[in-house]
Amino acid sequence: MKHAKEKWELFSHKADMGIRGFGSSFEKAFEQGGLALMGVLMDPAQVTLQTSIRISCSAPTMDMLFYDWINELIYEMARQHLVFGQYHVKINEVQGGDLVLEGEALGETIDVEKHQLAVEIKGATFTELKAEKNELGTCIVQCVVDV
Repeated sequence: MKHAKEKWELFSHKADMGIRGFGSSFEKAFEQGGLALMGVLMDPAQVTLQTSIRISCSAPTMDMLFYDWINELIYEMARQHLVFGQYHVKINEVQGGDLVLEGEALGETIDVEKHQLAVEIKGATFTELKAEKNELGTCIVQCVVDV
């Protein structure tokens, strides 16, 4: 069962779209942020989990790691013509202080009749980029994506 703190949402930002993920940990928030990314295009619950790809990235801060994670997802969607409906994320701190994300994205090949993608996402931006834990202990990650 999904933890009560885990959810995703979209927020409007001029001509672009904001994505936000909430979770009981940053790992869960990143997973929800990935679902928000898909939510810009379509309902991620409609994605069949047929294929799995591995995604790795690293950054010096949690917000930059989220930025890299979203851009890696966008890159793989375009390169492999995939949409995703579920993610598994593990974040570790390595010697020197960098954060390393090892993730898995599960989804299927884009089918234009089934998926009817709303827009094309060009990339994550630094606009409203944030990764923080609120006073209730909920982790929140967000950024605006260029559509």
